[in-house]
Amino acid sequence: MRKIGQLGLLVLKVISLAVATYGSIVSTVKGEMKPWQLGVPEPVSPLAVQVHEFHDYLLWLITAITIFVLALLIYVCIRYRASNNPNPSKTTHNTVIEVIWTVVPVLILVVVAVPSFKTLYYGDRAVDPDMTVKVTANQWYWTYEYPDQELSFDSYMVPKEEIDPKTQTYLLSVDNPLVVPVGKKVQILVTSNDVMHSFYLPSAVVQIYGIAGRINETWMQIDKEGTFYGQCNQICGINHSAMPIAVEALSPEKYQVWLSEAKKKFASTDSTTKVASATSYN
Repeated sequence: MRKIGQLGLLVLKVISLAVATYGSIVSTVKGEMKPWQLGVPEPVSPLAVQVHEFHDYLLWLITAITIFVLALLIYVCIRYRASNNPNPSKTTHNTVIEVIWTVVPVLILVVVAVPSFKTLYYGDRAVDPDMTVKVTANQWYWTYEYPDQELSFDSYMVPKEEIDPKTQTYLLSVDNPLVVPVGKKVQILVTSNDVMHSFYLPSAVVQIYGIAGRINETWMQIDKEGTFYGQCNQICGINHSAMPIAVEALSPEKYQVWLSEAKKKFASTDSTTKVASATSYN
């Protein structure tokens, strides 16, 4: 019993260390993945918070089921081992147990399905959005359009030789990030000019495909200031890795300042004339 107690204490220490490490690492994340990071990115949108809560809920549920099954297996191995049962039972079925192992899994599925459907419905489409952004995927860059503000620009990955190691990260930093105001519901319309792409921003739980000839809809509402990173996670060609997504969330006041400057900056830029080089990022 003493050895079992020591083993239990060791397990608790390992769990405590893992939880502490998880908290210290995840708390430093701002949408950019870190080496040896544990856990999922820090949630920055209402949908992301709901998805993370559902994730934690499932984790506890799965843990409880696993512990129960393990305890049941240990009990059966000890209680019904050959030395305790020289004359094995001839029982072929038990109506009560058969009903239990049929009904309980159904109830578990219902318990999982209800919050799952609720979260899926909540993240399906924007209701009364504050603004709209159209995202067009290209090989291999993004075009962002603000139809209400009559603004459009391209977003390219910063080449490795131009990276500033103090402020930028290779394969994540871009020349022109998508800029949105904090706390505003943004409707996102996604399409493609060529092959299938994917607009993926894990911190905000945004994942939607861009398909030529079709417009898909999603939404996000970023509630924290900062720069959050994603990528095209659909294999879209030789420079697939050169399609990072950088979303910069600014306060409403800073956003208005950026919008005024962006209209001047991109006023003479025709985004349709820019052509991505297939060898620019090799």
